Amino acid sequence: METQESVEFFTHEIKRRFVKSFLDMLILRLVEAEPTWGYDIMKETESTYQVKLRHGALYPMLNQLEAKGFVKSRKELKKGRVRKIYEITRRGKQVLLAYYDSLKEQLPKEDIKGRSKGK
Repeated sequence: METQESVEFFTHEIKRRFVKSFLDMLILRLVEAEPTWGYDIMKETESTYQVKLRHGALYPMLNQLEAKGFVKSRKELKKGRVRKIYEITRRGKQVLLAYYDSLKEQLPKEDIKGRSKGK
């Protein structure tokens, strides 16, 4: 029988792996919810997924997303500082919809032969 501690460990490990593997989708989800800047993305990722993003991972990914046309940026003065604010584009929303469709395919609890578990 598994202990609660091991379930929590595995849950954290899955979240960490998910963030690393799908960082681009995570960023798009955060930017879709609200236009934001890099520092807020780092803080939100840490508080939600308990994963600390490094600048060296985040900013190249933001640049890639912008180059692909999934996000666009603008400079804005906030609290006396110029910040680069990112927002999702129509193309970014389309890629998120494809991502959500892919996740939905993974949700049914079926074995590899296509039978529902517990039958």
